[in-house]
Amino acid sequence: MAERREWSRLPLAIPIFVRARMDGKEFLEFATALNVSAGGMLVAVRHALTPEEEVSVEIPIASVSTASSLPKAIRILRARVQRTGHVEAYNLVGLKFARPLIESFLRVRTGAPRRRQASMI
Repeated sequence: MAERREWSRLPLAIPIFVRARMDGKEFLEFATALNVSAGGMLVAVRHALTPEEEVSVEIPIASVSTASSLPKAIRILRARVQRTGHVEAYNLVGLKFARPLIESFLRVRTGAPRRRQASMI
């Protein structure tokens, strides 16, 4: 079977917070990203999430002075659940970012608005 992924994955274990709504209530869970690409990430969480559910992912960072010489970092990412699986006591959730990281990075770095792509139709 051919590889369908658009972006290369990096096998990084990154602590993150996942925020979503379940049964009308918001929850926040400390979780682990198991691999990351510009287009999404695989996350191990305890809560069961369903495909198409929208979540936000927050990457905790150490407090750094707001010195203007430091580059801005992307901390909160919006994503949608693409697929789910289960391993031992964890749910493995494939997330697709609302906007690829490279595109988000360029917007933060340059301050330029995102260009709309023309439809092929």
